[in-house]
Amino acid sequence: MKVLDTDYLVIGSGLAGLTYALRLAPYGHVTLLTKKSRTDANSSWAQGGIAGALGEDDSLELHRNDTLVAGAGLCHPDAVEILVCEGPERIRDLIALGARFNTEIGPDGEEILALGREGGHSRNRIVHTADYTGWECERTLLEAVRKQPSVEILEHYFACELLVRRLGGHRVCAGVLALDEGTGNYVAFRARATLLATGGCGRVYEHTTNPEVATGDGVAMAWRIGAPIANMEFIQFHPTTLYHPKARAFLITEALRGEGGKLCHKDGETFMERYHPLKELAPRDVVARAIVSEMQRREVDCVYLDARHIPEEKLKSHFPTIYARCLEVGIDISRDLIPIAPAQHYQCGGVVTDLHGATPIRRLYAAGEVACTGVHGANRLASNSLLEAMVFGHRAATHSLQFASEPLTEEEKNEAFAEIEEQLGEPMAVSEGQEVVRRIRKIMQRNVGIVRTTAGLLQAREQIEAALNLLKVGLASDMALWEARNIAQVAWLIVESALQRHESRGLHYVLDYPEPVESERHDTVLVNQVD
Repeated sequence: MKVLDTDYLVIGSGLAGLTYALRLAPYGHVTLLTKKSRTDANSSWAQGGIAGALGEDDSLELHRNDTLVAGAGLCHPDAVEILVCEGPERIRDLIALGARFNTEIGPDGEEILALGREGGHSRNRIVHTADYTGWECERTLLEAVRKQPSVEILEHYFACELLVRRLGGHRVCAGVLALDEGTGNYVAFRARATLLATGGCGRVYEHTTNPEVATGDGVAMAWRIGAPIANMEFIQFHPTTLYHPKARAFLITEALRGEGGKLCHKDGETFMERYHPLKELAPRDVVARAIVSEMQRREVDCVYLDARHIPEEKLKSHFPTIYARCLEVGIDISRDLIPIAPAQHYQCGGVVTDLHGATPIRRLYAAGEVACTGVHGANRLASNSLLEAMVFGHRAATHSLQFASEPLTEEEKNEAFAEIEEQLGEPMAVSEGQEVVRRIRKIMQRNVGIVRTTAGLLQAREQIEAALNLLKVGLASDMALWEARNIAQVAWLIVESALQRHESRGLHYVLDYPEPVESERHDTVLVNQVD
């Protein structure tokens, strides 16, 4: 097996991974692995923007309070404090690197950032580039990383297993075993510090706004080595995604509602006023449940978003991606109602980290959607995700510098992957794995969605455990089977977490326990007891 050494290893090419790589570039060799192309990341798909207290009428305290309210009592205040205090500096870093955010002319004739507003925010504080902010941030950081000769980006390398051994009384991560899709060979990467920045798990569900790469790989790998996983029951469903037979679930950004878009039925009847005083700008979990309730009440497959009263030129300039994508399927959003329905969008839980992005496994870090920093609690506030990725990616890199002059010992290097082959089973046929995944996605969509029941969760757990028993992945198999195994593992973690929470809070709404319970106001932490 080929073995490659590097100083710092990054798994994932979204904002968290790129921020980490850029911060560490002056201090050693950085190897970044991405399982597809370098732009295939959830970050690239983010439309809305980045939240930051940058307006004259805004404050860190207001941003902090909005985040805490959205998190429904489960946010970690210290993590939120770091997010809102360090966030503006990370936004300024992007601007200094050349990010082209929307601007406007201020009261004194100067050019200032054009700040938008989204659900749950008490002030206009969303920095954005039309409706493709994530892509602009990704472009900016990729350009900056390309200029760093010490950073190497390897595309089409699939991270399979973290290499961890118990040494000197503690567990140490020495790198990762990866599959080079170009050659079909396995490569062991050994590093002083490793960052998981693999994004979310949208492909666990049948309907999602996430790209194909979002198969929960980082959470599954971390679970298999015994890293604690928290709050996976809190899966955010974006309230408004395009519902159309000729198009996949395409996100209709919350910023469109921030500009005055109204939710309604086909006959024009609005309904959000019956569910929350903030109406269309209520927190996402409220809006998503309201839409599901209205769809059930009227026995329809979708509701509609009405943006026809917004000036056409503004729609074209502020939301060019949405305007063009809808036009492709025959919907002119300046004249037609937009059919929408909720779809899986974001995981608020993940691999447990401290305030520096460090996991309990020594030398292993996690940042971005794969991590549970405590920022989001039971429900992510809109546009805090890109901010969290950069803030904690930067903090993880700073903390990783402690290993700059502390290389891996030969024992850590060699023993970490010596027995990896013995831990893996015989591969199944790829077609069988794909069929197992289809079954998992259907039951997750049906039983583990916006509204849940204990009976439905128990049924899902039984079927997913059966799927896990089938998915034995061996070194002779390919990426599709690794992904299938990860999807099954993460689905199980979501269901198990949901079964352990006997209340409804934030994004977890279960009919058997419809109200929040004070004694349940704690993180759901699962730990895989491994030797």
